[in-house]
Amino acid sequence: MKKSVDYQVIKFILSGILFLGGLLVSSHTALSFVLLLLSYLIVGYDVIWKALKNIIHGELFDESFLMTIATMGAFAIQEFAEGVAVMFFFQLGEYISDKAVENSKKQVSSLLDLRSDTVWMKVDNEYQKVDPEHVSIGSIIMVHAGERIPLDGIVVDGSSTLDTSSLTGESMPCFVEKGSRVLSGSINQNGSLLIETTTTYQNSTVSKILSLIQDATSKKTKTEKFITQFSKVYTPIVVLLAVLFVVVPVAFFQGDFSTWLYRALVFLVISCPCALVISIPLGFFCGIGACSKNGILVKGSNELERLGKIKTFVFDKTGTLTKGNFAIVEIHPYQEEDQNLLLEMAAYGEYYSLHPVGMVIKELYDGKISEKKIKNYKEVAGYGVRVTVAGKNVLLGKRELLLDEGIDIPACSTVGTVIHVSADGKYLGHFVIADELKEDSYALFQQLRTLGITNFIVLSGDNESIVSDVSTKLGITSFYANLLPQDKVEKMEQIQRQGNHDVAFVGDGMNDAPVLLSSDLGISMGGIGTDAAIEASDIVLMDDHLEKIATGIRISRKTHRIVYQNIVFAIAVKVIILILGAFGFTSIWAAVFSDVGVTILAVLNALRIFYHRY
Repeated sequence: MKKSVDYQVIKFILSGILFLGGLLVSSHTALSFVLLLLSYLIVGYDVIWKALKNIIHGELFDESFLMTIATMGAFAIQEFAEGVAVMFFFQLGEYISDKAVENSKKQVSSLLDLRSDTVWMKVDNEYQKVDPEHVSIGSIIMVHAGERIPLDGIVVDGSSTLDTSSLTGESMPCFVEKGSRVLSGSINQNGSLLIETTTTYQNSTVSKILSLIQDATSKKTKTEKFITQFSKVYTPIVVLLAVLFVVVPVAFFQGDFSTWLYRALVFLVISCPCALVISIPLGFFCGIGACSKNGILVKGSNELERLGKIKTFVFDKTGTLTKGNFAIVEIHPYQEEDQNLLLEMAAYGEYYSLHPVGMVIKELYDGKISEKKIKNYKEVAGYGVRVTVAGKNVLLGKRELLLDEGIDIPACSTVGTVIHVSADGKYLGHFVIADELKEDSYALFQQLRTLGITNFIVLSGDNESIVSDVSTKLGITSFYANLLPQDKVEKMEQIQRQGNHDVAFVGDGMNDAPVLLSSDLGISMGGIGTDAAIEASDIVLMDDHLEKIATGIRISRKTHRIVYQNIVFAIAVKVIILILGAFGFTSIWAAVFSDVGVTILAVLNALRIFYHRY
């Protein structure tokens, strides 16, 4: 309802007073009729007006039409009090339902209240308050403690902790300093930050999120479309049956016209599909809201419904199941006393390297490196480094590099990138460098298996031994390695052809965009700020927490269960009351209470989706 709450309450109070007055005075008197008619018009004029407008536009059969002919029919057979009561309780039920929907929308909106109305931008060496839409890329903005970051950017000065819970659902604050990337919508908790903007307001994370949520709630699922089509067929049939309820007994069986008209009116009141029309869309809205509350962006009700039905999950490896950055996972000195020398020679050997492997080796060494000790540095493309360190001839790199110099290397079966080190012909040992598994990868697969999902596949561009090792650790038996992006698409299409169910792909949202688009359901990991993630995916996890996939599945399944509970409950109650009403075993009072009651119960049931803890 678009009218204000105060107006609605006043309307109910005024109508109620007149209704009670009509009941207290002598029944079937002119005064009683006038009081009840006024009560009826006050509480139901908007329903009557809507029915008339729909008739003019050729839309006869909706709940307003049913309520109007049912209540006017009650007046026609001089059941004035029942006519008013039907309209009063119908409107009261609509009001309660609308309030529940409105409150749930406010709850979701409060989660996404991410916009900033103004921003402090640097203009001619001073900071001025401007509209965020007027800030261009590369501008310097200041965000004080307690303020929300208005635009995506890079911190150029200052440090602070950010509350990112509205974006990611993560309650722990995030520490940022110079060089840190920050997303619009985060709240600066302490200390001022100077930020160089990297997006315009229209392309910021905030704008994309809000746009996605608005689009999501406007899309209908197959279930919602079914209910819409069901109502279009169901309502005319009900009206036709109501007419037959009067015509057939009176014309062919000498039935009493008033009795059968009353039963037809009861039939019409019961037949209103309010519970279905209100609670089904509300259920999916609450499901999308619950996902947002848990840091999961779902692009629409269809995607939410599909998530709970996925039987096969295909995963990218690097950046999805693994952290996407190299780390030393093993150190193997050839002799125990050589460990310090192994670390020192490796750090000196990688001193000039900008390769990620060289960077992690240098980070591990905590000693001070003297550049004067490094001589004759030479990279051997694809193999490693030759260098003289403090007079020692050091070799650093692949096994083949050392073997070419006649250095004996013991067998090594470790999975990962292995860096061997020797000094003056003596083998010192090796490092094993690998991309680490994310901490919650194990938990994700455990939860997915608990949810009954057991079919997992890994697609990766990495070499087979590494992909095999990661898959084995996670209990995944099917994997494909050495794949280019186009190869991943071909494999995905092959997997889709093999089964008769939807297949989801989980990737990092960057180079996986083609396969995300080709899958039945694309889920991007850790890419909330990237165009590729938001545009190519159906579902975006707002942080790097893999376990939220399982959370999303639980929300989807609960939404599906509650939506179908409402459908079955509403239809079952209506069928029972319709049969009772047709044979005169229930009154129009019981009919309206059953209709309003079912609607309220269905709405309250739908709201459980949003407030449930997942």
